[in-house]
Amino acid sequence: MKKALTIAGSDSGGGAGIQADLKTFQELEVFGMSALTAVTAQNTLGVHGVYPMTAEAVIEQMKAIGEDMGTDAVKTGMLFNAEIIEAVSVNLTKYHWDNVVVDPVMIAKGGASLLQIEAISAMQKFLMPLAKVVTPNIPEAEVLTGMSIRTAEDKKEAAKKLHALGVQNVVLKGGHDENPSESTDLLFDGKEFYTFTSKRIPTKNTHGTGCTFSAAITAELAKGADVYQAVIKAKDFIQAAIEDGIAIGQGHGPTNHGAYRKRIMEMVQS
Repeated sequence: MKKALTIAGSDSGGGAGIQADLKTFQELEVFGMSALTAVTAQNTLGVHGVYPMTAEAVIEQMKAIGEDMGTDAVKTGMLFNAEIIEAVSVNLTKYHWDNVVVDPVMIAKGGASLLQIEAISAMQKFLMPLAKVVTPNIPEAEVLTGMSIRTAEDKKEAAKKLHALGVQNVVLKGGHDENPSESTDLLFDGKEFYTFTSKRIPTKNTHGTGCTFSAAITAELAKGADVYQAVIKAKDFIQAAIEDGIAIGQGHGPTNHGAYRKRIMEMVQS
């Protein structure tokens, strides 16, 4: 059984954060573990409170995993402040965890800030150089690169800038594309660009899409896939999750983490 560790915040609404990560790990048949960085009071309407853990608490959780079970891949999500980012970075190196996916979570679906402004430079300096894959959406990439991203060429330039921070592979997500009919993710491995285009689904039930997508990449890397293969699988997983989204709550409902497995089972049975 391959293992994956998520270092991220808790979403009490269950659609994003470690809840989304662990559901995704389970669906893709890896054993999921977690190190909590913060507890949020959150539902489909938004984030109503953020209660960060101490850096020491995060370190002790990583130590518990590192000194016993170990892990085949790691995903970081909401890290909230510079102290936690530095602590996570030091311990990723300490335990020689190099299969690292960084989802640079900054803003919740409803607009709440999930990363302190002063923590951005810490992410660029300490965490990015440790990442095998970084998965920003367009607004996050704009913050990390300091540039406006509107066109396909802008995406490529931003990917190059992120790669220059020490990231091995950049996956720039296209969910914020202005194209109303489709979205295109861009993968840059330092040499080549690859694009992955999918049909845009007219739905408001997209809470946790970024967490789920990066968790799917992490699960596939844990199982031995290369980055290109992992992105393809993650795209299929999140597309199914969005298409079969769950309409609960009064705001942005969650995606359906069981949709991909259900489709595979139906294909096998037919």
